[in-house]
Amino acid sequence: MYFVYILQSLKDNKGYIGSTNEIQRRVEEHNSGKVKSTRNRTPLRLIHLEEYNTKEEATKRELYIKSRKGKLDFELNHLNVNS
Repeated sequence: MYFVYILQSLKDNKGYIGSTNEIQRRVEEHNSGKVKSTRNRTPLRLIHLEEYNTKEEATKRELYIKSRKGKLDFELNHLNVNS
């Protein structure tokens, strides 16, 4: 199994999007300062997780979410709107 995940920094509220085949290990690496891009933004919490059968599927989804259109689609689809 492969995962696409989004972490949120509790320090500055910024997000990080990534993919991995070992989600628990990867989140621990982020929070222990082993990942350069999130080292100064710890602690981080997992706010979204998607599961895929192949690395290719996960990578494709990760790149889409990181794209301009993907960010907008993701935000619109995950807003908690009460009408």
